[in-house]
Amino acid sequence: MPVDRGQMAVGQTTVLVDDAEVEAPTPDKEIAGKSPTQIAFYRLRKDKVAVACSLILVLLVLLAVLAPVITKALDIYWNISDPNAPDVSEVLDFDGYPKVGPPFHPFTWDHPLGVAPRLGYDNLAYLLYGLRTSLIVAFTATVVSTIIGVVLGLMAGFSRGWLDRGISFVTDVFLAFPYLLGMLALAPIIVSRFSKNLDALARAQLLTLITVLVVFGWMGLTRLIRGQVLSLREREFIMAAEVIGVPTRKILFKELLPNLVAPIVVSISLGMPAFVAAEAGLSFLGLGLTGTPSLGKMVADATPYYADYGLYLWLPVGAITLLTLSLNLLGDSVRDAFDPRSRR
Repeated sequence: MPVDRGQMAVGQTTVLVDDAEVEAPTPDKEIAGKSPTQIAFYRLRKDKVAVACSLILVLLVLLAVLAPVITKALDIYWNISDPNAPDVSEVLDFDGYPKVGPPFHPFTWDHPLGVAPRLGYDNLAYLLYGLRTSLIVAFTATVVSTIIGVVLGLMAGFSRGWLDRGISFVTDVFLAFPYLLGMLALAPIIVSRFSKNLDALARAQLLTLITVLVVFGWMGLTRLIRGQVLSLREREFIMAAEVIGVPTRKILFKELLPNLVAPIVVSISLGMPAFVAAEAGLSFLGLGLTGTPSLGKMVADATPYYADYGLYLWLPVGAITLLTLSLNLLGDSVRDAFDPRSRR
């Protein structure tokens, strides 16, 4: 059909068609694809529960990291043996109960959350340092156990033969062994070995606790990664890499590992609260940390005073609950975000 010379406003680019200038349509936006990880993080940003839990966790981490700064600014101490700490007689009465700070006395910035009965340390200072210890233990145990679980899972799933059977057997053995029994055996040995040096005892207990949590915390992820690799190794891109002679190490860490980001992230988000609860439980039983501030140890110290001094007990219980609940809810949101079948 003949077109008269003139301009037709169709897009932004002007072209000449049949002696007529016509503006060719151009897209307003560039069409770009999104990876599954980008889609998952987009879902997380839209999830109000995930955002709220993330903000709570960031606040708790900041309080733990800045514990020395906060306690120094408020001039409060968790260790009564500190030379700058006040004398116990200044904060405790003859019965061992606090005579300053809540809940028995008016609020004061000298001791915002009161003082521990019989022990005399500041509750806020001990809470901050206990939160710091719990996060250090849980984070370290999560990172190390994740690395071990991923490496062993990749090796077991990709190999065919004795290596797969050997790793699976070792995994089953560790799953069958109760870690509580291991701590019951190790705790008295460590105390007797380092009883003369309290600083060395505290470091040994911290290292032992992390080691026990790592040793008995990698098996679940190993099984999960092994199952995923058993499915992925039959895919065309893996078979093609094997045919052209790509080294096994590169296949494991360049081809398979990027496809396992989702289960690894989900495992980390759900495993960290378990380590927090395990650390608190072992310290409460006296099998974890005795010379280092810990939320579980604070609960153990406060248990005899639950009737008369409820604040002393509910402070660490509330901190543990808030931390584990935020981590668990965030883990559920991460799992739903990385699940392609989820409509959330």
